[in-house]
Amino acid sequence: MTNLRRNLALAALILGAAMMMLDVTIVNVALPTLRDSIGADESTLSWIVSGYALASGLTLIPAGRLGDRFGHKPVFVAGLVVFTLASLWCGLAPDGPQLIVARVVQGLGGGLFFPPIGAFIQLMFEGRARGRAFAVLGASIGVFTALGPLVGGLLIEAFGAEQGWRWIFFVNLPIGLVAFVGALVLLPHTVEGRDSRGFDGLGLVLLAGGLVAILVPLIQGEEAGWPLWTWLSIAGGLVVLVLFAWWEVGRERRDRVQLVPPRLFRHPSFTGGVVLGLVYFAGFTSVFFVIALYWQAGLGHTALESGLAVIPFSVGAIVGAALSERTSRKLGRGVLVLGTACLSAGFLALWLVVLLVDESAMTNWLILVPMLVAGFGNGCFIAPNIQFIVATVNRQEAGAAQGVVNTVQRIGAAAGIAIVGAIFFGALDLSGVAAAGPQGPEAVQDALGAAFTNAAHWGLLASAVGAVLSFCLVWTLPKRVATGAPEAVAHG
Repeated sequence: MTNLRRNLALAALILGAAMMMLDVTIVNVALPTLRDSIGADESTLSWIVSGYALASGLTLIPAGRLGDRFGHKPVFVAGLVVFTLASLWCGLAPDGPQLIVARVVQGLGGGLFFPPIGAFIQLMFEGRARGRAFAVLGASIGVFTALGPLVGGLLIEAFGAEQGWRWIFFVNLPIGLVAFVGALVLLPHTVEGRDSRGFDGLGLVLLAGGLVAILVPLIQGEEAGWPLWTWLSIAGGLVVLVLFAWWEVGRERRDRVQLVPPRLFRHPSFTGGVVLGLVYFAGFTSVFFVIALYWQAGLGHTALESGLAVIPFSVGAIVGAALSERTSRKLGRGVLVLGTACLSAGFLALWLVVLLVDESAMTNWLILVPMLVAGFGNGCFIAPNIQFIVATVNRQEAGAAQGVVNTVQRIGAAAGIAIVGAIFFGALDLSGVAAAGPQGPEAVQDALGAAFTNAAHWGLLASAVGAVLSFCLVWTLPKRVATGAPEAVAHG
């Protein structure tokens, strides 16, 4: 395989990953528009974001197993097709429930084609070239995740509020087509180490069932008034997750393939790293959800202005990601300490600005520095974090460990949206808006601003707490990754 062909194949892989990660945050700026365009209620908005993250997270490990058994190229191509067609479905969806289903299918497609990316990089590159390829992939993921709100704002501004939200999904069609053709032409047809050991289907059902049983009441509970069924569902979900753990331990004793190998959690540092990934992504991804609703529905700004407000985060993420590999070699774990510290400081400062500044005086200049600092921290963390977590287990367990960490990070993103969304909408009191109606549009906007500011500062506080907890948990990881440790793909 020539260097040119190898690099073009890497470009096709990165194009797919970038498209998938762009959709993690691009939809956030469309949430206020969806409220008006298709009448989406609070729980629908949460499901549109968290349903995608949860579906992709639950598909990652099965996709890796399928690739091991049947080859990674057909799995990658199939995932691209599902994701691209689901994007078309999202753009054509006439109402909220259908959009939620389409987003779940889109997440399933993304979770299907993501694991083969790491497998192909391992196959096509060696030594330092492999490390550089993973670094480029990790940086691309961080950058495109951060750029999502800006791209979404530009599309809504270009095509209007009624149709613009549809184009944030239609934009995936040409990207998916190019990645599909590139994958067919450029990716090798064989992958080493095919596996025919089977699959833990019941384990997947138990894990998915437990998580859904917990997330549904978190998303629906506030709007429904937290009736008895929400608490029973959460309790039932926890019981199912305990059953899942018991089932996995039993399969390990019988020497059967496990969805989540229990042996990994006998390494205390790995357990801490998994919790770190869960908490970090819960706090990081939920900020975009809060800012989009606050900036547009509360302060009356356009989707483009909302996207521009988070540009400093994108710039910081680009700089942090570009420096992360070199900083990691010099500082070891210090790069992750620096990343979580900057994210914590940025989010705490952002919360204080929203808390202390009157909504009538709020501008994007006031949040520029907090967003820039938080973005830099995110860039420092995203690219190298999985390397350090995977380094806590034995080398022969690295593949299974990476799959678990990737999945947990996605589940963290889904849980973060559910929890922060419940806090945000629980604090959103619109009674003053109705009372201000007779006083005219300006009074109504002032009342909206006050209501959404109150909700935003509670939501941002929850995200900041997640960032601070991440800073505390990062110390559980090893100080350095051994030179010979297997490279791991950064995953947002």
